[in-house]
Amino acid sequence: MAGGKMGELRLAGHRFDRGPTVLTVPHHIDALFTLCGEDPRAHWRYQRLDPGFHYHFEDGTVVRTWADQDALAEEFATRTGTGHDRMLRFLKRSREKLDITQRVFLERSLHVPRNYLNTSTLSGLLRFGRIEPLTSMARSNAALLQAPKAAAILNQFASYNGANPYQAPATLNLISYFELALGSYHAEGGMYTVARALEDLARRQGVRFHYNTPVERIVVERGRANGVVVGGRMEGFDAVVSNADVLRTWRTLLKDQAAPRTSLAQPRSSSVIVFHWGVGRLHPTLGLHNMFMSGDARREYDRIFRDRTMHDDPSVYVHISSKMNPQDAPAGHENWFTMVSAPNNSGQDWDALVERTRDHVHAKLSRMLGSDIASSITCEAVTDPRTIEALTDSPQGAIYGNSVNGILATLLRHPNFTRRIDNLFFCGGSVHPGASIPLCLFSARITADLVRRRFKA
Repeated sequence: MAGGKMGELRLAGHRFDRGPTVLTVPHHIDALFTLCGEDPRAHWRYQRLDPGFHYHFEDGTVVRTWADQDALAEEFATRTGTGHDRMLRFLKRSREKLDITQRVFLERSLHVPRNYLNTSTLSGLLRFGRIEPLTSMARSNAALLQAPKAAAILNQFASYNGANPYQAPATLNLISYFELALGSYHAEGGMYTVARALEDLARRQGVRFHYNTPVERIVVERGRANGVVVGGRMEGFDAVVSNADVLRTWRTLLKDQAAPRTSLAQPRSSSVIVFHWGVGRLHPTLGLHNMFMSGDARREYDRIFRDRTMHDDPSVYVHISSKMNPQDAPAGHENWFTMVSAPNNSGQDWDALVERTRDHVHAKLSRMLGSDIASSITCEAVTDPRTIEALTDSPQGAIYGNSVNGILATLLRHPNFTRRIDNLFFCGGSVHPGASIPLCLFSARITADLVRRRFKA
């Protein structure tokens, strides 16, 4: 079915989005419909959330992210102790990071020399120090906000790329700008409606989908990709674009070709454990997006990235789409997409880790919500790094591709093409510019432009 990681799960009368649950910059999706001469509102709809997230702390503090920037800054000032002006300064810095990187990095390939020969790129390079590439997210946020709770919330955005905020560069603070300033949105019917709408659009444009027909090999002759092998038969094409994980593409579909060493040798990102729970009780104090914060975030990231195991007090994200789509759960019930960050699969005893994590999440949510959560769960499905690897063909279940920890990680990400093989292109979250819906859309745009230029008459 369409969607890849943006799938869905149906369980005992409940519907869950499997993949991304946070929608930002929906106008980029709208642009695809407009480009094809269609009205996007005729095919999918969305609304801005206000508030977007509810962040819960052990002491009972709840911080809500309001759509208005002044209201957001006042909320952080009141609830976390940071200064109102400090929060506005954070948003301003994040906007500057986005402005600098968008034309230089997000909308263009870093690996095409001509892309450096324009005014916007040169201007961005001259302001390179403003994106804080040599400072970690955690250090930058602590210094600016001077409030542990505020910094902890903003450090959480590293998880959108499977990164460790204590190692990842503060450049990644631009991720928060998409949500906190440009807004978080709800897609009517759930996130999977986006995948369905795009599939239908592609079909109307003449795209043919072949499901349940895995590609066995990309055919390369005389240094040029000219087709794929499916079911033992060669299918010829002028160009091949792979949106599979780039590591899997080289190791499985191009295993007879010399693979690039540096980009494929980078450490893999983290993964997740998700408990899909049907909950037989309504929780009016919760919103669509809820984050229950760890009491020791530094320890949590050390356990994931250094020790490659689970923390006993994880940050827990609970997405309840039935808050906006009542049909996603039976009357009087809710559908909880309950997610915690996890290391990628490197041989751990996942059965034991999942069991232990479930117990810790039950205890944490019950403690912070003041009611026994385990007793209200009516059904469950579990997704762990093994499941992710099997369902999405992401090596080690690293759903974000290569790690973006460290100042050079972004620069070492695989490009959207390869000089080793002509007419072969790559897109998606495992290649430039990175993971998340906005960056995947940028990746697709970059790749489409490369293909267009290659075949321009």
